[in-house]
Amino acid sequence: MKIASFNINGIKARVGALTDWLKEAEPDVAILQEIKSMDENFPREIFEDMGYNVETHGQKSFNGVALLSKLPLEDVTRGLAGAEGNGRDGGDDEEARYIEATVVGDKGAIRICGLYLPNGNPVDLDSTGQPVPGSKYDYKLKWFDRLTARAQELLAEEQPFLMAGDYNLIPQPEDAKRPEAWKDDALFRLESRTKFRRLTALGLYDALRLRNSAPETFTFWDYQAGAFQKNDGIRIDHFLLSPQAADLLTDCQIDAHVRAKDKPSDHVPIWVDLDL
Repeated sequence: MKIASFNINGIKARVGALTDWLKEAEPDVAILQEIKSMDENFPREIFEDMGYNVETHGQKSFNGVALLSKLPLEDVTRGLAGAEGNGRDGGDDEEARYIEATVVGDKGAIRICGLYLPNGNPVDLDSTGQPVPGSKYDYKLKWFDRLTARAQELLAEEQPFLMAGDYNLIPQPEDAKRPEAWKDDALFRLESRTKFRRLTALGLYDALRLRNSAPETFTFWDYQAGAFQKNDGIRIDHFLLSPQAADLLTDCQIDAHVRAKDKPSDHVPIWVDLDL
């Protein structure tokens, strides 16, 4: 089963690029981020005509996640529990960043968690160096805590699952061409990386690093200053696998060539192949 993750940076602007890649790559499941579309405006018919079942969790102009699957999507849930205050989906926050569903293959089922983790910039700190409550950086770190709590729940079930998407997180210096340029950025600050390490320390595996230890292996390049041509990129799109899912992993690759096509996203797809 080939499962891919792709931050498309706007379905309206990128529908052609997305359909071209789907025809080329033929993933069984595609996890999308930044669809930037309300559910009712998502062009689901295009993908249904390609044989995909479609589930979305969108909002107007910003954020938004979706699942496209050639297999039925079962027990679909939207939103990540644990937010403060009242928001969409019975208490979750107003930002559409998380979707879950179960997919059943020939050999078994897997729970797929698609996510678009907050960017967190600008980094607002108080006089003691702590994130200002209610700031974008505070929201990012608390979102990490909520994701970690969900991972703990899924691990207790001892069933295969994966958490994939745009984490807005550079795990290590080798995951950036110029790590020094990111040292004060929310994507690379120690607090952010510590949250990521606490998540993986639960027993989750970074799928790409199980298959590829090479530096300068990136999933994002800025549109400006010829970043892609210089390979001045960062790795912020990740597949984290439960132990049961990691046992099924046969491959993990990045489709970097997609960045050179017409009207590309600033991200490229990353995918895993699981023995399902």
